Amino acid sequence: MSRTKYIVRCQVCGCTAPKWMGRCPDCGEWNTMVEEPIGPGISVSKASSSPVEGVPQSITSIATEEEIRTPTDLSEFDRVLGGGIVPGSLILIGGEPGVGKSTLLLQVANNLAKKIGIVLIVSGEESTCQIGLRANRLGALSQNLLLLSEIDITLIEHHLRSVEPALVVIDSIQTMFHPDVPSAPGSVSQVRECTHYLMRIAKQIHLPTFIVGHVTKEGSIAGPRVLEHMVDTVLYFEGDSYQSFRIVRAVKNRYGPTNEIGVFEMTDSGLTEVENPSALFLSQRLEDPSGSVVTAVMEGTRPLLVELQALVTSSHLSMPRRMATGLDYNRLSLMVAVLDRRIGLHLGQEDVYVNVVGGIKVNEPAADLGIALAVASAHKDIAVPKDTLVVGEVGLAGEVRFVSQLEQRLKEAAKLGFEKAIIPDQEIRNAKHLDIELLRVRTVRQALDLID
Repeated sequence: MSRTKYIVRCQVCGCTAPKWMGRCPDCGEWNTMVEEPIGPGISVSKASSSPVEGVPQSITSIATEEEIRTPTDLSEFDRVLGGGIVPGSLILIGGEPGVGKSTLLLQVANNLAKKIGIVLIVSGEESTCQIGLRANRLGALSQNLLLLSEIDITLIEHHLRSVEPALVVIDSIQTMFHPDVPSAPGSVSQVRECTHYLMRIAKQIHLPTFIVGHVTKEGSIAGPRVLEHMVDTVLYFEGDSYQSFRIVRAVKNRYGPTNEIGVFEMTDSGLTEVENPSALFLSQRLEDPSGSVVTAVMEGTRPLLVELQALVTSSHLSMPRRMATGLDYNRLSLMVAVLDRRIGLHLGQEDVYVNVVGGIKVNEPAADLGIALAVASAHKDIAVPKDTLVVGEVGLAGEVRFVSQLEQRLKEAAKLGFEKAIIPDQEIRNAKHLDIELLRVRTVRQALDLID
């Protein structure tokens, strides 16, 4: 009788080691090395893949066709996907527990079941009764919407071949397992091989497939990193348990743009689209408060206006606090240093807090000038006019630098009633046609002079 062999594998990155260790030598994570049994040369990927057909062709002789997309009737979700669902695409959507991944996909599945035919939802976490209760609450009761509670990937393939659905949803990939892989569901080996198994089916029969993935405490999708490389599209479903807003963000898309977002609001009847998020995020803004500045950021192809709030107060600590919510902490530290050294605001003994209203995360440098003016406004207790937009990247010398897609940002601000915009001194192609007054500045000091 052959003796079972074991290998120690990291559950985050898939790195292997001859013996257990507390910290993974590859990704550096603690307590992720788990002992797994290995079989003699088992490879589901090789065993189940079909033989290679065809011959190499010249790229000039290959006929190209535009992808046929199927809209989901959720315009915000279609925006993130690039216009709709492409046949044979493998889409991975991840998010924290309870954020609404299953609710969103149930609504999408119900819409498509009414349009294109049978849609199959395969759940390894919930029973069909539980999904049925959610469907009753959401009103997702199409006759073409089928439910299946199963975790064996080979049995799932059997149902796919027999039912022949137009779309399939796998919830979630961490619960699926293949009987030929000698490890527990959710392990690196099982997640990798089950995803490859689903990818082969999707490409063979042109079946669009949604895969739900769990996330780690750091916010990345659990499982091997190769999981994100195997799929065609990676979506992150973000949201705060204390906020009703939800954001779907595309970080990888072979059939459309990346860094695109869709904004939803969680209600009793499910997720509803927010068609004008800028107006919603600014709807509860106070009348000319100090420390409040509105800036424009680009999320994919969409300009989004967000409110930055700053609070500066005397510190009773030996090291004053710097707290940033919704933006990069290091970026805030840079802006505080520029204001202290180049402008002379003397913030060394002050606590500085900056918050992005609405749960939005701001990462681009175009918000630098807004952060600087918000902190300066809070420090001097001088309000920035409510009808003024602030956009610009700030350098370490205190200069205000070029911003891309500035015209689109200004058009969005003018549409929402903003009358003035503090911007970098750069050329704008259609500046005369913009219904907004442009206040051009070269340095942060010039921008501060405009609000003093």
